Parts: sequence; C-alpha cells; structure tokens
Amino acid sequence: MPKSHYRFNPESLSFDKIRLGIWAVLLRAFAYFVGSLIIAAVYYFIFASFVDSPKEKALLREIDQLTLQYDIIHREMDNIDKVIGQLQETDDNLYRTIFEAEPIPQTLRDGGTGGINRYKGLEGYNNSNIVIETTRRLDNIRKKVYVQSKSFDDLISLAKRKEDMLGAIPAIIPISSRDLIHVASGFGLRIHPIYKIIKFHAGMDFTAPTGTDVYVTGNGVVSAVESSKRGLGNHIIIDHGFGYQSIYAHLDRFNVRKGQKVSRGDIIGFVGSTGLSVAPHLHYEIKINGVNVDPVNYYFNDLTPAEYEKMIDIASKTGQSFD
Repeated sequence: MPKSHYRFNPESLSFDKIRLGIWAVLLRAFAYFVGSLIIAAVYYFIFASFVDSPKEKALLREIDQLTLQYDIIHREMDNIDKVIGQLQETDDNLYRTIFEAEPIPQTLRDGGTGGINRYKGLEGYNNSNIVIETTRRLDNIRKKVYVQSKSFDDLISLAKRKEDMLGAIPAIIPISSRDLIHVASGFGLRIHPIYKIIKFHAGMDFTAPTGTDVYVTGNGVVSAVESSKRGLGNHIIIDHGFGYQSIYAHLDRFNVRKGQKVSRGDIIGFVGSTGLSVAPHLHYEIKINGVNVDPVNYYFNDLTPAEYEKMIDIASKTGQSFD
C-alpha cells in the first residue's frame, strides 16, 4: 500500500493530506521509468564489459580457430618456400651444371604476378590486409612452382639431349685395344717420316696389319668416304653432331657409304697404308667445332685406368709419326 504524504497547514494548524494530480502522477512515473532505464543500462554495461554472451563466446572461439589456421597456413607456406628454394639451388648449381645449361635468372624466378590492381577486389573489408597478403604469397609460390616446373621440363629435354651426346662423343679406341704397344705416335709435334722435319701431328697413329678392323668411336653419320693416293689416302669422316667429328685415314678399303648412320663399335673400314704413309697403320683424328684435339683425352669408355696411363705414356714417348 503506497504511503500517504502530508503537508502542514499553518492556518488550520493541522496536516492536510497531499493529493497529487494526474500530471504529477505521470511525471513521477516517468521519472521512475527513466531512473530504471539508467540503472538497467549501467548493469548491462557492467555485465557486457566483464561477461561474454554465448554468441560472443562462439565468435571468439571461431576467431581463435581462424587465427590458428591462418598461422598454420603461413607456416606451411614458409616450408613450401624453403623447399622451392632448395629445388632452385639444386637446379641451378647441380642439374644445370651437369647439362652445361645457364641458370635461370633470379629476376625471372622472383618476378611479380599481375598488375597493380590485381587485389583491388579484396579491398574494403575488415580483414583486407590479411586476405591480400595471404593471396599475394600464394600467387608468388604459384609463380615459383610454375617456373621450376618449366625448368624441370627443360632439364628432361637436356637429359635426353645429353644421352644422345654421350652416345655421339668419340669415346673408344678405333682399333682393338688388346695390345697397346700398337700406339705408334701421339698428338703434337712429331718428326715427319718422309720429310724428316718436325711437324704438327693432328691425331694418333695405331700400327696394325693391313685388313685390321677399324671401329667407329661414336654414334654419327658418315659425311665423307674419300679415296686418294695422297695425304690422308683412303679416309672416312664421321659427323657425330654436337660439334664432334672423327677422321679415319690411310685405310685399305671401306665398309660404309656416305650418308650412312653408324653406331659406336661398328666396323667402318680396314687398316691400310694408302696416301702419305710409310707402313700399315690407322691415323685417327678428333675435331671439335673444326679444331683438332688430342684423341687420347677421349678413350674413357673402354680402357681401365692402368691401360689409359700406359697409352698416354707410349703416345708421349714416340718421336716420329707414320704419316
């Protein structure tokens, strides 16, 4: 029951009961209502500041999970970057060195992607910086993976070409190696057997009986089969490709024709003493890009280290050539 309020009346020397009008009652009620709202707002502010609602708790858990996933993704991208870096280093310093290819320029490996407005569509959001940075890193990784995959495609082609080149290099002795004392003269300055002057000898001489088999030393194509009574006499020229060429001179007869494809170890002719020669022997030359090189450096496919050392020793001691 609400309390009654009284007011002292000095005229009647008594307390008169105060009766509120309708507006006073409404004003008082409004004051109570406003006060209640203020108190409720204070309580809500205190509660909201220190106690999370169920929805806020769910959102916080989701943010924590997304943050964890974001950190995991960036750690994985760091690991991928490291692996790509190792592949690039191995590619440039090992694989391309083996195949004698130029390393891929770092500017190409690290080249950017897209234009300046590539990520414009990702702007304007609360977490645009995070999304743009992650997208940019993924684009860079994608670019590096693409460049490296193209490099591996090139290496596969180089490997196939290297296999062909290894088969083409003149890498065996052109006659049987059973008796290395048949090395008669090596590469370099030698005394000419007819003119008796010191003259540059552009190949190696192997003494052998007339009719001894002569083997082609690498895969290639017969580019010349020449018969002559002067100079190199009857001789064969093999084009091995990759800049390599081999010459077999003073032959007795031939076993191939011009344009024929030959494989290492095929019999292409037979030892003779035609042309400017003083005894049956094979004069053998190797050229790289048209320049004569010492054949002794190319007998790595069919000689043991001991046999190779013996051949070098014999070839260096002979002072006179046979042609």
